[in-house]
Amino acid sequence: MRPRVLRVDGREIAPAVTVVLVETEPEDATAMFRHAVRRTHDPERRLKDALTMLASAYYQYPGDFSDRLTALFARPSALADSLIDAGDCVLEFAQFNQRYRIVGAIKELASDDPAFQATFWHNHMFNPAMPRAVHVLAFVPDWSASLADPPV
Repeated sequence: MRPRVLRVDGREIAPAVTVVLVETEPEDATAMFRHAVRRTHDPERRLKDALTMLASAYYQYPGDFSDRLTALFARPSALADSLIDAGDCVLEFAQFNQRYRIVGAIKELASDDPAFQATFWHNHMFNPAMPRAVHVLAFVPDWSASLADPPV
């Protein structure tokens, strides 16, 4: 997903940010992602393996996923700093005829947080030039302030 990111007052922070869905207990998936990265240095093979892994069973059980979305940014990152300073934001995106506006808090994750590790290794499967120094931010939805159009 690449939602548009807005301040709660409606001012745009970023036209798009790539976010990742992370499992509630991501340790097994993180181990698979890490293995896929370390198994080959060939970026084409790594991409093929990642797509196969994610398409086969990873997203088949929606109940396994946290409602937090995560995003990875290289350090230093003015955008990550802006998001952290904002403290909350609105993510807007559309899928087919459905539009979403998710309001939530922004939290920087520690490197030992399982969601940080899952996001890092997930993104590393797709980015062979992954920087070592990164921010991983979590977007924690406030469902009472969020909406879908049309309602689901």
